[in-house]
Amino acid sequence: MRILFLGDVVGSSGCSKLVENLPIQKKQRKIDFVIVNGENAHESGVGLTQTICENFFSSGVDVITSGNHIWDQKEIMKYIENEKRLLRPKNFFEPSPGKGFGIFNVNDLRIGVLNLLGNVFMKKSNDVFEIANKFLNKFKLKKDFDFLVVDFHGEITSEKNAIGHYFDGKASLVVGTHTHIPTNDARILQNGTAYQTDAGMCGDYDSVIGMNKNNSLNRFMKKDKVSVKHFPAIGDSMLCGVIVECNLETGLASKVESYIFGDQLKNS
Repeated sequence: MRILFLGDVVGSSGCSKLVENLPIQKKQRKIDFVIVNGENAHESGVGLTQTICENFFSSGVDVITSGNHIWDQKEIMKYIENEKRLLRPKNFFEPSPGKGFGIFNVNDLRIGVLNLLGNVFMKKSNDVFEIANKFLNKFKLKKDFDFLVVDFHGEITSEKNAIGHYFDGKASLVVGTHTHIPTNDARILQNGTAYQTDAGMCGDYDSVIGMNKNNSLNRFMKKDKVSVKHFPAIGDSMLCGVIVECNLETGLASKVESYIFGDQLKNS
């Protein structure tokens, strides 16, 4: 079982890169299942819509995860109630629309996908380690699902690192999202869980984490009395994420590698 996880898709440029290239990439990389974090996919750089989700699904995405910007486009609140392939963080305060966990079938195998939100420097949500503990007490790898992927949408590396170790031996892959910069630490932890601190983004890297670099600099330098809101960069984009190869008997990782498609991150 080969699973591709793609980090936050940012703006129209990121969407186009994904939709145009994912079908052939799935075939070339022999990918069985695709998970994408889509919470920045809207042309404004925050939130997503039904149309975006349907374009992703049509291009070969199996599940869309999200994070703190999931509700920024209000129409998604109704759509998520009926679309089980779109997840929001499980530790959002209840009642919240949609679900934070789902089990999806491919080739007679069950893939669990869990979406969690960090607590540090993030919007207020339930304690993520408490919710993770309740989840692990209820669901077991190779009993309730054959594989488990955890998207941890968090701000700081230490919190992501800790949740990786907490799920070690109990998940196939734990991968961080939100900071939009791919980390060079893809590895298999001691008890068999694949891990990477941040998957990076699917967007234009000639930017400030996907946003127009000149506007971002002006905001940081307080050049304008009234700062223009952030908006996405629209140049050529890249796809970034993780590919994990899972053992059919244990559900744990047998191989993991960072996935980068595009030219912007290559050394000049």
